[in-house]
Amino acid sequence: MDGNGPQFFVAFNRTRGVKLADRVLRADDYESRSRGLLGRDSLDPAEGLWIVPCPMIHTFFMRFPIDVVFLTRDLKAARVLEGLKPWRLTPWVFSAHSVLELAGGVLKGSVAVGDQLEIH
Repeated sequence: MDGNGPQFFVAFNRTRGVKLADRVLRADDYESRSRGLLGRDSLDPAEGLWIVPCPMIHTFFMRFPIDVVFLTRDLKAARVLEGLKPWRLTPWVFSAHSVLELAGGVLKGSVAVGDQLEIH
């Protein structure tokens, strides 16, 4: 944060040449990582949340499904979960350093394990 409001990032799948979201917030402190998407009624298809560091997530108390990409330190897709419903717990992804959470139904097969992502 620069004091002028949230800084948004763009998430792009370099391997397939596909933009995934252009309003991605980075959650990298205890408060923002703990809050995640809780309290929201939905996530716009252009929005996302990038949680750093994070090797697993839960969707307890969430109100909508999400698409999830677990990323290695160098932003390669380590695991992809599409349509993760509320009240679920993901496996621990040992190779993951971060997680990109997107609106449910956005990915539609546009990210596969091993794909190189960019977040800038």
